[in-house]
Amino acid sequence: MSRFMRGDSVEIMAGFPDNSIDFILTDPPYLVGFKDRSGRSIANDVSDEWVLPASREMFRVLKNNSLAVSFYGWNRVDVFMQAWKSAFVGYQHENAYLLAKGRPPLPAKPLPDVMPWQYTGNRHHPTEKPVSILQPLIETFTRPGDLILDPFAGSGSTCVAEDQCGRRWIGIELLEQYHAAGLRRLGEQRAARAAHAA
Repeated sequence: MSRFMRGDSVEIMAGFPDNSIDFILTDPPYLVGFKDRSGRSIANDVSDEWVLPASREMFRVLKNNSLAVSFYGWNRVDVFMQAWKSAFVGYQHENAYLLAKGRPPLPAKPLPDVMPWQYTGNRHHPTEKPVSILQPLIETFTRPGDLILDPFAGSGSTCVAEDQCGRRWIGIELLEQYHAAGLRRLGEQRAARAAHAA
């Protein structure tokens, strides 16, 4: 069965059975009021009222253990992200954006866009990242001798990883208990390194 249907997607999807779609690939309006050179516009490109209902319908009709890919307008990522979080509630990953100032050189060995990691158990901080996931980022995007800043260092996972990579670093943490945990971790790491060197 292949069909190209005309109508409101939320209303049409409402007629589809639950768990009936294997994959979704879509390029919805970006909410930018787009007009091309000849004055053509796109439906629903100025109001975001449809984003959450459409996302909920997409989630409902998508089969379990299936994927959806949706393009979105960067300047309205907040609207799309909120709708996706509300509809696709299976939060099992974290995002990090690679931001650039100017045109830095590309890394010789680019990282994959999805990197698995082991859960830390959040022993030192409620949102503790594993050092093992931070090291490849540091090694890929910096050189030995570079100075790295983490202005929200928590319990120092980034500082530990930077130290292990032989980088210079500055970590900043507001709360005393997490700062103290970071100092303990760094002290333990340095003591272990000294014992290993002896």
